[in-house]
Amino acid sequence: MPEYKSIQLRTTVQRNNKKKIINDPVYGFITIPDTFIFDLVEHPFVQRLRRIKQLGMTHLVYPGALHTRFHHVIGAMHLMQQAIGSIRRKGHEILPEEERAALVAILLHDIGHGPFSHALEYDIVSGVSHEQISAFFLERLANELEEGRDDLERALLIFGNRYPKTFLYQLVSSQLDMDRLDYLSRDSFFTGVSEGIIGTERLIEMLNVHNNQLVVEEKGIYSIEKFLVARRVMYWQVYLHKTAVSAELMLINVLRRAKELVKRGETVFASPALLYFMQRDVTKADFASDPNVLETFAQLDDYDIMGAIKVWQQHPDKVLSILSQNIVNRRLHKVEIAKEPFSPDRILFEQEMARQQYALNDEEVKYFVYSELLSNNAYSQSHQNINLLMKNGTVMDVSKASDNLNISALAQPVEKYCLCYPVTSSRQPK
Repeated sequence: MPEYKSIQLRTTVQRNNKKKIINDPVYGFITIPDTFIFDLVEHPFVQRLRRIKQLGMTHLVYPGALHTRFHHVIGAMHLMQQAIGSIRRKGHEILPEEERAALVAILLHDIGHGPFSHALEYDIVSGVSHEQISAFFLERLANELEEGRDDLERALLIFGNRYPKTFLYQLVSSQLDMDRLDYLSRDSFFTGVSEGIIGTERLIEMLNVHNNQLVVEEKGIYSIEKFLVARRVMYWQVYLHKTAVSAELMLINVLRRAKELVKRGETVFASPALLYFMQRDVTKADFASDPNVLETFAQLDDYDIMGAIKVWQQHPDKVLSILSQNIVNRRLHKVEIAKEPFSPDRILFEQEMARQQYALNDEEVKYFVYSELLSNNAYSQSHQNINLLMKNGTVMDVSKASDNLNISALAQPVEKYCLCYPVTSSRQPK
């Protein structure tokens, strides 16, 4: 593995950058506001996001969904610039150094994502969220880069909700943050699912600050309602689309099988970075104590996984080879969705069908038949509420607005159960 400092040397030799403009398909022209932020965009940690798809395996349902985390963080940074401008116009002070730190925080908020974004978040590492890994990346950059160190340290405070101006954190991470505003608009654009279209510009213009908290002016309530409806629809139609769920669960299971074989001492092809994480269960403590863990994680992207899966098609292990072939050739497991849990008898029936089809034993069949709980909560009343600033100066949770019963309904989580199993010919379940 190359050392981080050698990579850093190659990316900091030039500092005479001008302001850059990116032509974004969603918003049009986006301006990179200053040379330090441009240098961050050019850093290998951020450039790696070009090699991680925003929507994991969803392109197997919506072929246009090939946009990346890089697209997303640039778009979220653009919306942050607009939001800060809107809040400033309403008389609230945001110092230039605070604006820059907020832009850095939103630019780097997803830097800790692993391959295929959320699909493998807890399988590449053990119990470490992408937000925690993003914080480790921010700390590393703050320690390694002399120019912009103050901005990175301030960004880290904002990112961790430790900065005095709480509303800056809420612009980065809340139920109405720039992250969500961008990914709903962007994912809708690239999937072609028009139900996800939201009034981003109007929502941003309705933002305000009251008692150090991010609020929405009362006249923006219908834009909030549309935003929450779009979020719920996008979850069932895109993020939790049953075919996308099938593909991502197969991806999870093929990696788990490969990792199990590696731990048994069997030879499994993998890039050095992927092999590192298959050989060990990496925890948050490992990231904190060993700099090599973060450096190795920074070498991982979608290409490591798909390159390995293509090779695993010929692996002598039956489970690994069948699952890999099915992923590569889009022979996905069938998925049934129900409001109630599937009965043990039904699951046993599907396991027996898979056992016969592939000559599997009891340990192997779990990679082919499984049931999972899917949950969709468009608005949580217990986490960073969306608050309305009423005309009389009071603040009210958006779900308690008297004439918007739809929002109260959207605050209730919806849960469904899925059953995944291989497609077999001519059979009738009992």
